[in-house]
Amino acid sequence: MPIAPRRIGFVLTLLLIWALGIAPSVRADLVWDPRTGWRVEGGALAPFLDTPAGHTAKSLMDNARHAEDAGHAGTALSGYKRVYKKYPTSLFAPEALYRSGRIYENRRQYTKAFRNLQRVIAEHPAYPAFTEVLGSEYRIADKLVKGARPLYWGIIPGFKQRDKGLEFLEQIVSNAPYSEYAGISLMNAASGYTRSGDRDAAIDALDRMINNYPDSFLTPDAYLKLAAAQASITQGPPYDQASTQLALTYFQDYTILYPGEADVALANKGFNSARALLAESKMTMGDFYYKKRSNYKAAKVFYNEAITTYPDSPTAERARRYLAAIEKIESGAADTEGGIRSSPRAKRFWIF
Repeated sequence: MPIAPRRIGFVLTLLLIWALGIAPSVRADLVWDPRTGWRVEGGALAPFLDTPAGHTAKSLMDNARHAEDAGHAGTALSGYKRVYKKYPTSLFAPEALYRSGRIYENRRQYTKAFRNLQRVIAEHPAYPAFTEVLGSEYRIADKLVKGARPLYWGIIPGFKQRDKGLEFLEQIVSNAPYSEYAGISLMNAASGYTRSGDRDAAIDALDRMINNYPDSFLTPDAYLKLAAAQASITQGPPYDQASTQLALTYFQDYTILYPGEADVALANKGFNSARALLAESKMTMGDFYYKKRSNYKAAKVFYNEAITTYPDSPTAERARRYLAAIEKIESGAADTEGGIRSSPRAKRFWIF
């Protein structure tokens, strides 16, 4: 994740803590009463209602909320929009943005909904319902990642926007990196990246999950998914095994860190599969030096590494047979054991 968004999220979180904890005297809460409308409880901003602008803003908010409760979404949106545009610094502005965001979400206008909710976080970090805003953002992002279709103007079905959902999940992590929504957003982002075929982005999301949230209840699952993702990169024994080595590490870390988890057997199975692939890769290199180059010294190195990697595997048994054949060759014997050619065939030169 870029440094700038991380810092912005950290600053926003600090501002929220300051506003809700250290400075309760300046905090003012809006309370809705269907009979009397909106009222302000506590805080130094309460006198705003005694001004002409305050009276106008309250009237707009009251009418918009009554329209919302009556199911007149268009009228409610119009009223809330007038409030946060005309009185952007008032205590009514974040509430108007939040409520309009919820209406847009219900109308499946997800981008507009997220945009308004994001404005609450960016412009009004002291808003009391900060956690609810994050929850609404997460709900929207999750719907999009899972393939929900938005409605244009709240009526016409649109195309799926999974990429937009992934963008929103990353934004949530930046907004509040220490909130309860950060870890689950990263996990869902990893699943979304995997579904879209972006394996590198999925691995990056899982890696951030493990490193930044080691105590989360989701971290064990992140280890398994990260190990499986790394294991899937290698195309076979003849190819580079760096990802297989990483998969081994993550599978082993899982079994060490979470011995009581239900998926330990699955981790052990993945660990052994990765070991088998790595051992077979060592055998492939050993066969190359033994059969193609007659370089017995190099072949023995790789055969021994195959045995060390997975001692109880069929691959290790094959490696031991080849080592025995090489030992006979080096001691002067020239026989064949178990179908293994103990010495290279002499080259023939033909003159035409």
